Amino acid sequence: MRADDSRPVAPDHWHLVDDVGEFLRRAGEFLRGRPGVHVMQSTWAERVRVRGVGAFGPGTPSFGFLEQGGQVRGTFYLLPPGSLGLSPLTPPQADALAARLAALGHAPRSVSADQDTATAFADAWRRQTGTRPEPRDVRVRLYRLGTLTPPEPMPAGRGRVLGEQDLEEVMHWCGEFARAVGEAAPTDAASWPRTRFADKRYTLWETPDGTPVSVAGMNPLIGGQIQVDIVYTPPHLRGHGYAAAAVTEVTRAALAAGAQDVVLFADRSNPTSNALYQRLGYRAATDWGAYDFT
Repeated sequence: MRADDSRPVAPDHWHLVDDVGEFLRRAGEFLRGRPGVHVMQSTWAERVRVRGVGAFGPGTPSFGFLEQGGQVRGTFYLLPPGSLGLSPLTPPQADALAARLAALGHAPRSVSADQDTATAFADAWRRQTGTRPEPRDVRVRLYRLGTLTPPEPMPAGRGRVLGEQDLEEVMHWCGEFARAVGEAAPTDAASWPRTRFADKRYTLWETPDGTPVSVAGMNPLIGGQIQVDIVYTPPHLRGHGYAAAAVTEVTRAALAAGAQDVVLFADRSNPTSNALYQRLGYRAATDWGAYDFT
């Protein structure tokens, strides 16, 4: 337990821990119980477990779980410099977490979760601290695979899995994707291991002459689940079915790797990508939201 969390606690209480192993020991079964909506909780806990607490810059990641009636009912992660991610919470649970974090002096800069939970926490944080929440412009939808339905026909070409020898090409495609969605792009091989892109496996779709036209990536298998992330086709190459082919190849690889659940996020404002994923057999699970605190 954290030093600031060592005092006796009530039976229904938010517990904070710095040790991700302790967090997974206490909350792992809860996370595995609803793998889809807990995808970000499980993913970031695993990243910290594998890479170490110092792999994401200055500061120490924190994790927490809510115990009610002797059972874990909610979780969160807080990554430096202040990104807060939540499992689905009721408004009273979110309010209790906001009060707990404020009392311990934590100051998250943002929150992300399913839309209802993110809104509930943003409102609770405003009440607790007077900090104004600003909703993010880009909102996403979580999809979960039903039955994979590959496009018929597939575009001409083939999928090629990128390996360690392809780092320069991987960084190029991830940089293009990051710039397209407004994220910080990886800059060089030295900084690459500290990015969220480094732990994925990528597949390029190539035309018959070997020209790469689309990329899709997938996270490692965590708790029986794999997240498809990222998906990108350059604007001048869209409309030919290349993204559908790349996502199909990665989804097949995820299933072959033993995934019982395959999930992905899509920008709700992009009807083309949402329609694409639904044609491939993905079904909407929940809408995701995020707020920045100013």
